[in-house]
Amino acid sequence: MTFENIAVLGLGKVGTLAAKMLHEAGFNVTGYDIHPPREALPFDVRDTDLTSADALAVEFAGADAVLSCLPYNLNTVIAQAAHDAGIHYFDLTEDVPTTKAIIELSKTAKGLMAPQCGLAPGFIGIVGAAYIAKFDTCRSVKMRVGALPQHPTGLLGYAFNWSPAGVVNEYLNDCEVIEEGVQKWVSPMEWKEKIFIDGLELEAFTTSGGLGTMCETYLGKVDNIDYKTMRYPGHMDLMNFFFHELLMREDREEAGKILVKAKPPVNDDIVYIHVAAEGEIDGQLRRKEFVRGYKPKEIAGAPQTAIAWTTAGSVVAIIEMVRNGTLPDRGFLKQEDIPLDAFLATKTGGLYN
Repeated sequence: MTFENIAVLGLGKVGTLAAKMLHEAGFNVTGYDIHPPREALPFDVRDTDLTSADALAVEFAGADAVLSCLPYNLNTVIAQAAHDAGIHYFDLTEDVPTTKAIIELSKTAKGLMAPQCGLAPGFIGIVGAAYIAKFDTCRSVKMRVGALPQHPTGLLGYAFNWSPAGVVNEYLNDCEVIEEGVQKWVSPMEWKEKIFIDGLELEAFTTSGGLGTMCETYLGKVDNIDYKTMRYPGHMDLMNFFFHELLMREDREEAGKILVKAKPPVNDDIVYIHVAAEGEIDGQLRRKEFVRGYKPKEIAGAPQTAIAWTTAGSVVAIIEMVRNGTLPDRGFLKQEDIPLDAFLATKTGGLYN
């Protein structure tokens, strides 16, 4: 299947950066947004109504693939349109029901259906799988991600550099884990623990969606798998107060608006990755860790926040791998099936070294 023309839907900060990186990687990009960016972009931009199945069918007729950077609640319709057009589909969603719907579509797809290609789920799963594979038998893998301001203020110690709808979704939806060999669902914003990275104290707690399909893949193979979000100390208790004692969980949209107004985005952010796996190698118990702190970078001719480039870069590297034949071009793509070394060897994946 030829792979040159890609439609990028949603030209927010991450979508615009992903489109620029795809353009620089040699793809023919067409961007779509009902409110296109004011900046001049090196590719065609259209203001098509992306909620219309008929409009999507027309636009996808000339595409080989689509990357959705839209809110998760729009992705099922987009994925269906991509399936019907017989083209590849990629997205950044952490929403579990959306992914399950896409898995069903993949069973009859002529192209590749690849949701969850961002940071978490996405890159974190690629790293987690690579570290599980280092052991003869792996007893646990713990995956942690924190997207934080470098210079926090206030009790929350946070800034909403990511989609407020996505953050609220992660904080309120149940979380899938494997505990002592049993696949189960646990509540979000619990299981709090301390983590230190280069002497900096952080707290980690359960949030939804970060594992993608890993629990299904490793059930019966790894006894303990969980994903947690990292924040500065005190954040989890305050967010539990906000959502549960103040009942803001009953109005997710309004909750997102309040939080962004209180803690708007910042340019000087940092993304922490902490993966720790334990198991046996040649009969001896070992622990191996992947720990990184990613800061803003100059990419596509402009400074980019850490959360923007780590999210956009992950999906762009995966798309490069599909074009190069490193990954399959049909069916459903699990993040844990993406080889870390091959990911890091791509032009875009090299940013994560």
